[in-house]
Amino acid sequence: MFYGLFLLVVGLPAQNTVGVLMQQEGQAYEGYNLLFPNSVSDVYLIDNCGQIVHTWEDGAQFRPGNAVYLLDNGDLIKCKRAATSGPNNPIWAGGAGETVEIRTWDNELLYDYTLNNEQFRLHHDVEPLPNGNILLLAWERKTREEAIAMGRNPDLLAQDYMLSEAILEWNPELDEIVWEWHVWDHLIQNHDNSKPNFGNSDQHPERINLNYDEHEGSPDWLHINSIAYNPVLDQIVLSVPYFNEFWVIDHALTTQEAAEESGDLRYRWGNPAAYNNGTLDDKRLYFQHDARWINPNAQVGEGDFGKISVYNNRVPTGATINIVSTTLDGTYTIGENAPEQSIQHPENPPQASSRSVSSAQFLPNGNILTMAGRWGFAYEMNPANEVVWEYRVPISLGRVLSQGETPNIGDNLTFRMTRYGLDYPAFENKDLTPKAYWELNPNEGFCGIVDVEEANEAANFTLYPNPVQGDVQLTLVKNSLIRIHTATGKAIQSLSLPPGKHTIDTSTWEAGLYFLGTADGEVRKLLVF
Repeated sequence: MFYGLFLLVVGLPAQNTVGVLMQQEGQAYEGYNLLFPNSVSDVYLIDNCGQIVHTWEDGAQFRPGNAVYLLDNGDLIKCKRAATSGPNNPIWAGGAGETVEIRTWDNELLYDYTLNNEQFRLHHDVEPLPNGNILLLAWERKTREEAIAMGRNPDLLAQDYMLSEAILEWNPELDEIVWEWHVWDHLIQNHDNSKPNFGNSDQHPERINLNYDEHEGSPDWLHINSIAYNPVLDQIVLSVPYFNEFWVIDHALTTQEAAEESGDLRYRWGNPAAYNNGTLDDKRLYFQHDARWINPNAQVGEGDFGKISVYNNRVPTGATINIVSTTLDGTYTIGENAPEQSIQHPENPPQASSRSVSSAQFLPNGNILTMAGRWGFAYEMNPANEVVWEYRVPISLGRVLSQGETPNIGDNLTFRMTRYGLDYPAFENKDLTPKAYWELNPNEGFCGIVDVEEANEAANFTLYPNPVQGDVQLTLVKNSLIRIHTATGKAIQSLSLPPGKHTIDTSTWEAGLYFLGTADGEVRKLLVF
């Protein structure tokens, strides 16, 4: 019987200041984590031990702009901007982007699209669609005259323009925008009764109140910071933090229909004051980020169907993850009475609450992976609301930190962390051998072998021959992440493999004892001579 402990982390947060701070054996969802910190130009894929397994490099003249996605074919969607881009541009605000790229696993550029001119600018987030197209978020600049002509109260125009929003669907192969939706087509206002959009927002919650304002006339009126798609409903959810709401709109429309009444909001939640159906005391969301369907593929009748989550940044008692059951049968009733759940870090430390950026991902094993972005602090909670994994991005304003250093708030700001499971198709036949720890002077034993006794005979994987000189045959009965360590605990290789027989070449390994183990804690000793 095997009683040893493989990949058991016994460290505490006080021992590590960056990288992996804590991990409970066998409880974290096994996979690889995608990160694009705001002060660097490279995208990193790290394992749950904090070791870099792949990097997409870019020039130092670029910065995130801000989202990044790994597609199941291994291609990367990356949003970026020039590092010199700033307030001198016609459109500028927090979260500004400029270019979206599609790159191969090997970092070859396949497609790119840039939008940063006097009228439009990409920002914050994009969303890949099943048909290969990509939804883009874009600010749409409106002049003072255009805003007043639509009924904006001049007292709410602190500058000579305001920023509305557009959703653009880009076809990379055609390099064309093939669908559009514009906030400007769906307004209501009760300031100027000479305008055709005059009316009361409490009677038309499906329309957007042009004169709702919590930010003293800031041009960045809405500041949409995330976009997500539901293929079952063919709908889009948008996080609108300056309204403290998320909105749901239809995608199953032509561009013409999207500009008409059929393109009005299907659903909104978070702040009834935004459509004059309550006061600020009724507010449920506080500058939230990362609105997404928990399971966008859930069908009507399934438990997660219609559930939307957000990272609720500025809750007075500390950031929460809110889950809203928006619909039970595919239809909506606009209002704040939807069933809701609120989840918070059990100890609620300061670094779990971020006033900007941040994300919350619901994992297949029921855990929640959260990135408190201004702290670069990620933590994973199980369904019992217990923390099972913690990580701190080892960056300070672009400088890689050494273990023992602690970044200041904002110095390692990270838009999101996304974990992809071991069986994610993008990893098939890819080299996922750990290249190095991200941080300098790492604590290499922190996530290594602590104690190993003889393995059991009942096997989910076997090795033959053993001892070996040259090729060893590894046979698996299920998808597995195989981590290979030396007898001293140094990680030398990780392999994400499907069931079946696989050959590992040990001819370049130094003679000695090695341990091959799975995330389930099953270990095999291998003697190389």
